Amino acid sequence: MKLRLTPRETSFYDLFAEQADNLVVGANLLTELLGAAGPGAAAERTRIAERMRAAEHTADETTHKVYNTLNSSFITPFDREDIYALASSLDDVMDEMEEAVDLVNLYGVETLPSGVADQVDTLVRAAELTAQAMRKLRAMKDLSEYWIEVNRLENAADQSYRKLLAHLFSGEYDALTVMKLKEVVDSLEGAADAFEHVANTVESIVVKES
Repeated sequence: MKLRLTPRETSFYDLFAEQADNLVVGANLLTELLGAAGPGAAAERTRIAERMRAAEHTADETTHKVYNTLNSSFITPFDREDIYALASSLDDVMDEMEEAVDLVNLYGVETLPSGVADQVDTLVRAAELTAQAMRKLRAMKDLSEYWIEVNRLENAADQSYRKLLAHLFSGEYDALTVMKLKEVVDSLEGAADAFEHVANTVESIVVKES
């Protein structure tokens, strides 16, 4: 039986949950962006972009808290490299979502292809699952369904992405519009990939600790 003379720093779990909750905020802002249409849509999208930037700033602050806690902790609840990888992966998701919203505003995109809604729905679901999973991480139990489902969602996101690309290059849009829209859908696909990376990191942690 191992004797633990120095208590482990457990605030990481709360910080991971905080990071994940912020991803739910970001995914919901993407949903709001899709709904911003008609008169006043440009102003509404600007407000959404400002809120997303604020959420991304909050996410950065929480990520830095994880890093600072990691640097000042003698004993950690699991491997230091895994703590860093998980915090970084969670932050990557927010960066990709913020980029998508920012591009829509910078490029003055007025109408997004209908397939983007499928991408956003996938991100909302992945964010909700991730927030739930971060609260189970302390116990290291009942997490397999989480990473299996997120991997399934990422596969669905890949299909949506390929369909969107086919639509963009169908000839319906001019070359400049294709370029703008492709950057937006690329960022959303990047967010889905980042969610999968989070899930894979959690799986690796659980396997190591079991």
